[in-house]
Amino acid sequence: MNFGAEHELHKRRMSRNIGLGIILVTFVALIFGLTVVKVTEGDVSGAIVGAASNE
Repeated sequence: MNFGAEHELHKRRMSRNIGLGIILVTFVALIFGLTVVKVTEGDVSGAIVGAASNE
């Protein structure tokens, strides 16, 4: 199959889509990080090591 040359509009849309994707990934990472901190009550390093929270 031979496709025609990519139009300039498609290039602009691609850069917008990549930018939006980066923003969405950053937002998901932020929400995940806040959730981890809330669940571990701020002791993220203790949760990684596996220490009990009531010690």
